[in-house]
Amino acid sequence: MWVTIHGRGLADAAVRERIERRLDFALGRFGDQVRRVSIYLADVNGPRGGVDKLCRIAAELPGHGRAVVEGVDDSLSAAIDRTADRVGQAVSRRLVLARTTATAVRGRGG
Repeated sequence: MWVTIHGRGLADAAVRERIERRLDFALGRFGDQVRRVSIYLADVNGPRGGVDKLCRIAAELPGHGRAVVEGVDDSLSAAIDRTADRVGQAVSRRLVLARTTATAVRGRGG
């Protein structure tokens, strides 16, 4: 799984390590079915504070499109954790749907 992280001033070494660990936990079970993952981090409100740490994760699934999930929280760690969990669920749903559709199509053609 190829991971790219975009985030102006937010993606230091500790954040990168957290992201990689969380993505491995959330997406590792899918193996080669997830080829590339892009993470975008932003501090939406800047220095004004508030619930403003954005994490958007896009997982590319060859032959099945992309699963994109976005989360916002007051803590960057919480936003990363929640979004990584949700992208794992989204990828699972997309792959199950693809298997179900493929099985139904094969069943009709027989």
